[in-house]
Amino acid sequence: MRFTIFKSDEQDLHFLQLNDSSTGIRVKILPEYGALLHEFSIPLLHGRLQAISSYKNLSDLRMNHPLFYRSAKLSPFPCRTHKGRYEFEGKHYEFKNKFTDGSAIHGLLSGKPFSVMQEHADELSAAVVLEYRYAHEDPGYPFDYKINVKYTLKQAGRLFLETTLTNLSSGRIPVADGWHPYFSLGGKVNDWFLTVQAKEMLAFDQNLIPNGKKIRFDSFSSPSRIDNLVLDHCFLPEFHGGEAVCKLFNPANGAALSFFPDPGYAYLQIYSPDDRNSLAIENLSAAPDCLNNGMGLSILEPGHAQSFTVCYQLDLQ
Repeated sequence: MRFTIFKSDEQDLHFLQLNDSSTGIRVKILPEYGALLHEFSIPLLHGRLQAISSYKNLSDLRMNHPLFYRSAKLSPFPCRTHKGRYEFEGKHYEFKNKFTDGSAIHGLLSGKPFSVMQEHADELSAAVVLEYRYAHEDPGYPFDYKINVKYTLKQAGRLFLETTLTNLSSGRIPVADGWHPYFSLGGKVNDWFLTVQAKEMLAFDQNLIPNGKKIRFDSFSSPSRIDNLVLDHCFLPEFHGGEAVCKLFNPANGAALSFFPDPGYAYLQIYSPDDRNSLAIENLSAAPDCLNNGMGLSILEPGHAQSFTVCYQLDLQ
């Protein structure tokens, strides 16, 4: 059978592995640590290209995930919530755990153990469904909801990540969704080419919180070398039919990674770490500090659900 799923262990990490025997593309997921995408790789002439900057072992994950959030599932809010506080329907809330800058950051599901609900593989795809039930675990978010994450590896190097949020509370709840993977195409970010279908980005204050303004920025509307540009930008992507909203390309090895989010992911955060070895490309349904500014924030009625999907396509050109 072309597509297969099996379990594998490495460096004290327990993976669900999706394989495409035709292309040699491999995906590794860590259900018990926030449904992390640990590997998305493709064979090269010599060796493999691992397109996800991940963790070396369990110790590395435990030490550094709270700092870098590589591949974190951003739920029920993405990026920063200013001072970790917000108001919803006349009540004030404050998150218990805060980042070093005093904000609440990247949601509440980092490191949470997801359960494997479904697995299926055939000649066309391999798919797994993971689930976590959040039950008012933080005083800053005293609500109940269910999150299902479906990974599907298909032909042509396409990996689909579908997230469904379901309100299990008796009242309405505020939600947003996103992903926080760091991508690596070999070599340094400076030598890669980036394309982003956007003409504007959000303006931030000194705390990386939107200040209500937009900035004209279309430097990557066509493939452009990143060079030494420092990125920590939130773009407003434009959707043109089936075209990729974003694309990374490394001319040194021909590796290309294309991003096809659905319109529900209306924001695209791009961040370049100081080491210049990877690039965080974050598909977000809402803007940073959405619990305060309401930009992209969804309000789910009891029992209602909302889904978001992004496709990553990895190939060699």
